[in-house]
Amino acid sequence: MTRLQTLDTNLRAVLGASAELTEDRGELTLRVPADAWVDTCRVLRDHASLRFETCVDLCGVDYSAWKAPTFDAGGAHPQRFAVVIHLLSVTHNWRLRVRAYAPDDAFPVIASLVDIWPSVNWYEREAFDLYGVVFEGHPDLRRILTDYGFIGHPFRKDFPISGHVEMRYDPEQKRVVYQPVTIEPREITPRVVREDHYGIERY
Repeated sequence: MTRLQTLDTNLRAVLGASAELTEDRGELTLRVPADAWVDTCRVLRDHASLRFETCVDLCGVDYSAWKAPTFDAGGAHPQRFAVVIHLLSVTHNWRLRVRAYAPDDAFPVIASLVDIWPSVNWYEREAFDLYGVVFEGHPDLRRILTDYGFIGHPFRKDFPISGHVEMRYDPEQKRVVYQPVTIEPREITPRVVREDHYGIERY
């Protein structure tokens, strides 16, 4: 039995029939309901046959282009926003991807995992900043990459390419000011110049 098969077997044994596991490209993904997010992650960390001590990464995802009323194997997703974590078990030397969907598209909220893996603190702040996902119970949920007065969430698929406002320093007011975007979008077509007989071997 391969390591991946062993992990699959262990996950189903520990989590029961409710475990929604998919395998793709030699990797396992576990889908977890939002209301079981914290409890399931605690089991993944503490159970002796799993022991995912390390959360390597956490990110938000906007599935607006692939959303569907029900989940299916063809790639549709039940909700617009999801949170994805990548876990590592140093003890057993295996990895797992875990996904949970925020129930409300208009105001995506999911429980924070800071109490389980403190390393997700800044990752959750990043997902909040860029996707607008609110992590309930986070000790200090503030923007981390954009300015405090920034409007919107830049990684959402409906965010305008040039943004809503631009920021500049005003020497007269001696402070940073915001103003409507003045950048005119333009299409840039790269020009490729190649020599004659490009790619033909010469002997």
